[in-house]
Amino acid sequence: MNPKAIFWFRRDLRLNDNHGLFTALAQHSSVLPIFIFDSEILEKLPKNDARVSFIYQRLKTLNKSLGANRQIQTFHGTPKDIFTKLITDHAIKAVYTNHDYEPYATNRDLGIKNVLNQKKIEFKTLKDQVIFEKSEVTKDDGSPYKVYTPYSKKWLGHFNKNYIAPYPSETLLENLVEIKEQQWVSLESMGFVEADSKIAAYEIKADLIDSYEENRNTPSVAGTSRLGPYLRFGFLSIRSIVKNALKSSNNTFLKELIWREFFMQILWHFPQTVTQSFKPQYEAIKWRNNKEEFERWCQGKTGYPLVDAGMRELNQTGFMHNRVRMLVGSFLCKHLLIDWRWGEAYFAQKLHDFELSSNVSNWQWVAGCGVDAAPYFRIFNPTTQIAKFDKDHDYIKKWVPEYQELTYPKQMVDHKFARERCLETYKAALNR
Repeated sequence: MNPKAIFWFRRDLRLNDNHGLFTALAQHSSVLPIFIFDSEILEKLPKNDARVSFIYQRLKTLNKSLGANRQIQTFHGTPKDIFTKLITDHAIKAVYTNHDYEPYATNRDLGIKNVLNQKKIEFKTLKDQVIFEKSEVTKDDGSPYKVYTPYSKKWLGHFNKNYIAPYPSETLLENLVEIKEQQWVSLESMGFVEADSKIAAYEIKADLIDSYEENRNTPSVAGTSRLGPYLRFGFLSIRSIVKNALKSSNNTFLKELIWREFFMQILWHFPQTVTQSFKPQYEAIKWRNNKEEFERWCQGKTGYPLVDAGMRELNQTGFMHNRVRMLVGSFLCKHLLIDWRWGEAYFAQKLHDFELSSNVSNWQWVAGCGVDAAPYFRIFNPTTQIAKFDKDHDYIKKWVPEYQELTYPKQMVDHKFARERCLETYKAALNR
C-alpha cells in the first residue's frame, strides 16, 4: 500500500456521515484508516471492560463491511509511538481526525501535531461529535454560559437545518488505500478478554421520542434511549440523531442532547473541573470519606431500597436510570458526606455510557459544587423518592427482591440526622 493520508478513527466509529473521514477521502485518493488502542487509557481499565470489547467488535464489523482489500488497521501503544512509526514507513502528507474535547485528548493531540509538524505533515481535525462546540454558543460578550437554560435558548436560536446536513463519507470509500496485509491487534495481545456483560441496544423510534417527557423519570419503564455508548464512541452521527429528534413536536429529547453539549463546552472552557469543584469554595467541605460506608454504597447495601436498586443495576448491567443516578449521587455526597470524586471515579469504571464531561458535571451537580448545580440544601429523601418515581416498587422488586425480608440491611444512616449533618458541614465550609 502507498497511502498519502491517514484517517485516525477515535470517537467516530462509523463509515457514514463522518466529517473527518469525508474530508480526508474528498482530498486524497489513498487514505489509510487506523484505530489506536491507546495503552495509556487501557492500562487504567479492568481486563474484561465491556467498552473495550464494544469498540473491538465494532471495528471487526466495520472491516467486514469494507471487504478484504480495504481495512481499518489497528494498533496498540501510545499514539505518539504509533505515528512516529507510520510517518517513517510511509510518505504521508496529512493526518485527519475529528475533534475531541477532553483534557487528555487535547494534550495528546497537541503532542501528535508537534510530531507531524517536524516532518511538515498537516494535522487536520474536524467537528463531528456535536452540533456546537467550544465557543460557538456563548454569551453576547463571548464568555461561556454557566447555566443551562440560557445556553439552550441560544443553542436553539443559532440552530438551523444546515447544521445537520450529512457528510457522505460512505460514498467515497473507494479512496481508502488497498492493502495486502492486515495490521490487527487482538484483545488477548493487549491483555484483555471478551467482556461477560454486553452493552444494551439503543432505541430512537418516534414513539420513544414523542413520549420521552412522560416516561423518562420512571426507572421501571423502558422510556430512555440507551444512546449513551453509541454517542460516546460515535457509532451514530449526532446529526442523524438531532434530525430524528426534530421530527417530534415534543423537544424534551432534543434538550437532553443539548445538555450533553452544554457539559462538553463546560469541560472545554474549565478543564480543571475534572478534579476540582467548579465553585472553589466547596473545596473547603470536610468530607467524612468513610471507606466502609463507601463500600456499602458501591454494593447496594445501604438499607434504602431505591438507592440499592440503582447501584445493583449499575453493577450488574453497566447502566443506571438517570433519575436514580441523581438519588444515589446525592445520597453518597450528602447523606454519607463522601467526596463526589469517589462517586465519579466509580461511575467512570462501571458505566457503559461513561462520558467524562457529563459524569463530572452531573456529580458536581448533586454535590452542589458545579455549574447550574442543585443548591447544597437540596437533599433528596431516598424514601419519598420511591413514592414519586417507583410507587408500585416495580424497579425495586427487580433489583432488590429481598427488600422486605429480615435479611435486608437496616438503613445505614437516618435521613433526618444525615440531612442536618450535611447542612451543618456545608454551612461551615461555605461560611469560612
